[in-house]
Amino acid sequence: MSMKIVVYSKSACPQCESAKMLLKTRSLAYEEIKIDDEAERMAFYEKCGPSVRQMPQVFINDQRVGGLAGLQAALAQLSQ
Repeated sequence: MSMKIVVYSKSACPQCESAKMLLKTRSLAYEEIKIDDEAERMAFYEKCGPSVRQMPQVFINDQRVGGLAGLQAALAQLSQ
């Protein structure tokens, strides 16, 4: 089963690094899109929804699963 995983991240973000490491340890390919510009990040959050205010934001097959905790939950569900 192939999955399209996109990680939106920013520089110097411990949660972003943890999410990417989790994907690497599971040998899951992903695309990383860094949003370091504050204005761009605020616009991105607006598109995601009113509750989104942190990085990383992870999308699997174009569905937002959320941040690190959301990614962990989604991977746990997929491995069942």
